[in-house]
Amino acid sequence: MFEDPIVEEVRRVRQEYAKRFNYDLHAIAADLRKQEQHHPERLVSFPPKPLHKRRRARAS
Repeated sequence: MFEDPIVEEVRRVRQEYAKRFNYDLHAIAADLRKQEQHHPERLVSFPPKPLHKRRRARAS
């Protein structure tokens, strides 16, 4: 199987990051929220997409 070095690096970094927080998902999420507050310029907001009205299926 082909091993992509970029994918391997991403997996390694992800593993190291999770290990820093003892794999605690709540601690990881708190750290990410803290980073978002420190660097708001890195966040992207997209405008909401309009909802499309669904057409009703014709009864046959």
